Amino acid sequence: MSQSKRKEYIDSLEERKYLVSEAMEFLQSAPKVKFNESIDIAINLGIDPSKSDQNMRGATILPAGSGKPCKVAVFVEGDQANDAKEAGADAVGMEDLAEDLKKGETEFDVVIATPDTMKIVSPLGKVLGPKGLMPNPKTGTVTKDVATAVKNAKAGQIRYRSDKAAIVHGRIGDITYSPDQIKQNLETLLDDLKRNKPPSAKGVFIQKATLSSTMGAGVEIDLSSLSF
Repeated sequence: MSQSKRKEYIDSLEERKYLVSEAMEFLQSAPKVKFNESIDIAINLGIDPSKSDQNMRGATILPAGSGKPCKVAVFVEGDQANDAKEAGADAVGMEDLAEDLKKGETEFDVVIATPDTMKIVSPLGKVLGPKGLMPNPKTGTVTKDVATAVKNAKAGQIRYRSDKAAIVHGRIGDITYSPDQIKQNLETLLDDLKRNKPPSAKGVFIQKATLSSTMGAGVEIDLSSLSF
């Protein structure tokens, strides 16, 4: 996308709140690039990031999926290892899997572990933490039911956490998605956030939602047009 075309495209964005259908029409009208752009959402929350009890962290399954293939690694042994493989896990192991992750030979999108394997996973904090891959009970990635966790990840489950600016970021599709698919995914995520609102959070909780593509501008969504 040339700078002149990008400027012309961004300048055409009106200063108002858009319906999801209007936002997708705008994003899909952008000058084409040579890769499949993601559709991302940034949700401003009415929380105080300095208070640990108000930090948001969780996972939700997007009904239309995220539009991105998901590679899953599972720390598990015994009969559950077979369950994980049958559910679609890309890698299953214990110490051998830990060594592979340390070497960085294979990249994964999700790492799942049973509670009893955390003794092996915990030392990998410096490797998995910066990538947001450290298994955590709040995101359903530390669990005894590894088969369900793998199926959820493969079905389009996304994991989220609020940042220091009280914003949750997430991928909710790609540029080929229909407006209805994006709306359905967005409403599902907003509903999950609302249901997990910290009890101590005051005032308006879901304050703003901005939709964007990888190379496109951010488009503010009219929250009153959504059901959540």
